[in-house]
Amino acid sequence: MGDIDSARMQTHVRFGKGLKDRYVPLPTQTLEQLRGLWKTHRHPVWLFPARTRGSVQFKASTAMSTEGVSQAFKGALAESGITKAATVHTHRHSYGTHLLEAGVHLRLIQSWLGHSSPRTTSVYTHLTRKAEEKAMTTINELMDALP
Repeated sequence: MGDIDSARMQTHVRFGKGLKDRYVPLPTQTLEQLRGLWKTHRHPVWLFPARTRGSVQFKASTAMSTEGVSQAFKGALAESGITKAATVHTHRHSYGTHLLEAGVHLRLIQSWLGHSSPRTTSVYTHLTRKAEEKAMTTINELMDALP
């Protein structure tokens, strides 16, 4: 619970990919959804407590497992009607790609994904047609400004 910083609108990711700690942005809508979720169990430590057979969630001694996260993701994917194959890791790739397409600086994306090198981030993010079109528009705008 202490990893949610609503004053700074950030989440502290501990031991993330590569066992790296980092801070990532916390969108207002996500904060509201997390608050609603917490009201369902009010666990004093874990926002996502482990579910164990026959026990009450607020008494869980550990956080939700990575397998549990994967199962929840697959369930949400099925519920959304999306038929494309995806995993939690695919979602991570998509997050970086959409941020890059939206014009977020690569260095910020690198930090949020916990990469040590910008090279890792540039390989990790997939350029799409939208990004290429945006780049072409920028190039044309720059060239149109020339005498």
